[in-house]
Amino acid sequence: MRMAENTLSVLKIAPGQCPQQVEIDNDLKALQQAVGGSIGASYPFADPVAIVYNDDGKLMGLPLNRALRDENGQMYDAVAGDFLVVGLGEEDFASLTPELAQKYEQLFHQPEAFLKLGNHLLVLPVPDEPPTEKPRTKPPAEHDR
Repeated sequence: MRMAENTLSVLKIAPGQCPQQVEIDNDLKALQQAVGGSIGASYPFADPVAIVYNDDGKLMGLPLNRALRDENGQMYDAVAGDFLVVGLGEEDFASLTPELAQKYEQLFHQPEAFLKLGNHLLVLPVPDEPPTEKPRTKPPAEHDR
């Protein structure tokens, strides 16, 4: 049997921020600290990764962070509060491989904002930079060739 790693290289994703690669201790206390409470784990992807989140995040009213989408891009759930993307070992969480870290950094790169419209939740990507006023230019005339 392989010994579990003492520290894990994982992605930490906070609401409104891009994912950060962080090292955390591979124990329950460190995982709980990272997500701010009791942990839950979800395995929504085919890759050997888990999402570790605050199990009570929605009940506590933590801000919604990222949408989870099915293979058709339809949102089926949203993660509230900070969460981690961790690798899966034989019996325990493990560090993400560089390839998986890159893949999930790209997947969750864009922060999202959630807008409640009646019974619907609208998910909007948050731009990286605030938009700046672009100088207004006259469109080129059709016959300028």
